[in-house]
Amino acid sequence: MHEFELIKNYFQKLSKKSPSALNLNDDVFFDKKNRLAISVDTYTEGNHFIDFKKPDLVIKKIIRSSISDLVCKGVKPKYYFISASGNKKSFSKSNLSKISKSLNQEQNKYKIYLSGGDTVFSNKLSFTITSIGFANNIIYRNKAKINDDIYVSGNLGDSYLGLLTLKNKLKLNHQLKKYFVNQYFMPNIQLKLTEQIKNFANTSIDISDGLLADLDKMINNQKLSYKLFLDDIPISNNLKKVLNLKKLTKINYVSNGDDYQVLFTASKNKRRIIKKIISNCGVKLTKIGSIQSHAQKSSIIDDKNVQISFKNKGYFHKF
Repeated sequence: MHEFELIKNYFQKLSKKSPSALNLNDDVFFDKKNRLAISVDTYTEGNHFIDFKKPDLVIKKIIRSSISDLVCKGVKPKYYFISASGNKKSFSKSNLSKISKSLNQEQNKYKIYLSGGDTVFSNKLSFTITSIGFANNIIYRNKAKINDDIYVSGNLGDSYLGLLTLKNKLKLNHQLKKYFVNQYFMPNIQLKLTEQIKNFANTSIDISDGLLADLDKMINNQKLSYKLFLDDIPISNNLKKVLNLKKLTKINYVSNGDDYQVLFTASKNKRRIIKKIISNCGVKLTKIGSIQSHAQKSSIIDDKNVQISFKNKGYFHKF
């Protein structure tokens, strides 16, 4: 069963009396009256991270991916709670020391504060992060409009290449491997965008499951489709180098998830404001396509103006 079928069939009706739950069709809970925004994410070994050989890096990835849910909504994260299940091997003194050091570094970087949590013994390693922030308003899902421009922050695909190298599915030289592995474990969360995005975005989501999968989620309750231009999807110079060197196809590397960049739509009359934000904040924002009526099928167009067929839309949670 797909994650969204599970929510719709069994849990959505339980949230009807809580408008702040947003019908369980967003990445956050938002109590507008109390300005309270909350996101909850669970990460399990073998699913969300390969293993726990690098606990200091795994915990950085977990924290950053968790707060990205708030950032893409225009909410600055302030507090986080962490609950963990594991055994003596997972939480050895050495590992705990590394985890504590990494958490301290992330707290200093993002100005967030550990505020509670829980631990339980289990032979299955997992972490659950609850992130909390405060805002007068947020950017919701399913608020896109026909003819909206589609934008993405940063670059896409580096994290996926990092995952492939960690799985030994792609051989790279030491320098490139280090770069992509770091991008996998330490995604560049666009905190500078938090204060600005509400000035121009109609709807937003962070890219966790993949560009196409998350774009589908962003408009899943609207009679809309999208048109993307492959050449416009931003990738790093290092990824360009690898694609050329290995003769790989770009479309297969830009929608596999774990990017944690901000995906949003904005009206065309916001283009000037967005260009100004890019200049003032130093955040990379790239227009990659537009929103269309559902009468037109969603599509990706290559440099020859030909529609690309694609099989893999990203990561899907199934039960």
